[in-house]
Amino acid sequence: MNLLILSSSTGGGHNMRANALKYWWEEQGGKAKVSQPLESSFGLNRMGSNFYNLIQKYYPAFHYIYFNFLEIASLHRRKSLILGKKPWFDEIGNFKPNLVLSVHAHLNHGYYELLKDRFPDGFKFAIYCGELADGIGFSRHWINPNADIFFGPFEETCSAAIARGMPREKTVVVGPLLRKAFFQEISEHEKKVILNKYGITLDIPIILLGTGANGVNRHIDVLNSLTKYNSTFQVIALCGNNNKIFDKILKIKNLFNFKVVPLKVLDDQEMTLFLREAKFLFARPGAGTTTEAIVCGTPIIFDVSRGAMPQEINNLNFWKDRASSCVLSRSPKNIHQLIKPSLPKIKIELKSSPKALLERLSQLCLDL
Repeated sequence: MNLLILSSSTGGGHNMRANALKYWWEEQGGKAKVSQPLESSFGLNRMGSNFYNLIQKYYPAFHYIYFNFLEIASLHRRKSLILGKKPWFDEIGNFKPNLVLSVHAHLNHGYYELLKDRFPDGFKFAIYCGELADGIGFSRHWINPNADIFFGPFEETCSAAIARGMPREKTVVVGPLLRKAFFQEISEHEKKVILNKYGITLDIPIILLGTGANGVNRHIDVLNSLTKYNSTFQVIALCGNNNKIFDKILKIKNLFNFKVVPLKVLDDQEMTLFLREAKFLFARPGAGTTTEAIVCGTPIIFDVSRGAMPQEINNLNFWKDRASSCVLSRSPKNIHQLIKPSLPKIKIELKSSPKALLERLSQLCLDL
């Protein structure tokens, strides 16, 4: 069975979930293709995606304006409003889906209608919403009652969807959609290989500095603040695709009185290991990062400097409801003041795969 996954590079969580699903679907013998309609169609859509990431990097609070503009403007709500469909169809090529699943709020209406025109023989349409809970950043565009099914990782996600008009009988909690290693144990040998690769020891507490897929972070301010933290520790600074900050940390890392290990893009096993072993994670409250930390039981100090995006508020709401407290850092320069012997965490156990989601999708294909 062929699965077409609709995603976007706004933030990093959408593509993370899309590629994870592609892996799991192919693992069970199906064929899958990830498509990015916003980035592969009209140039203005690509600009909108890039603008989203630019705001996230420099002034997240401005997303209150941009998010609400997109909620009202409904630029992708009807197929007649969508320009540049030919380049997108060219990207899809000859791939004919039995099932289409969207992991992005703005791909659930107009693009769905365009696909129905392109594939008149029919297909099933599903939505997987990665938001953790309700909040001011839960987009109304996630909801399309005409979709065959709506999936969410948690009860809070699905309750928010039902409250906004998604039929209850089409709404299903299936758990987090993550990469393979998050569902598995890591052997002692595998741990040793990873730790030796980066020169890291588990004998010293690890402080993990997270970053978004777009390289959004405040690492330099945090490292300077940690010089005032009177304890023994080492720092792993994840830099993603931000080569500028990676190179800068490489140049100054020996100036600190603690070990600093800057790293670029990690594979899923490396990320899982570091999250499971970290004393705490310092990161923005994005859905992807927060979900990964939750399944690893990692304490978090949330970076909300320069304001929180509406979508991040959803995830903070989830944390506040389920954890003993929520530690927010409005100034990374003062993070040393927030570190306590025990920081709040949430731990959600996973099975060996996203079985509930895969079974539901397979059943949809059988219903064609």
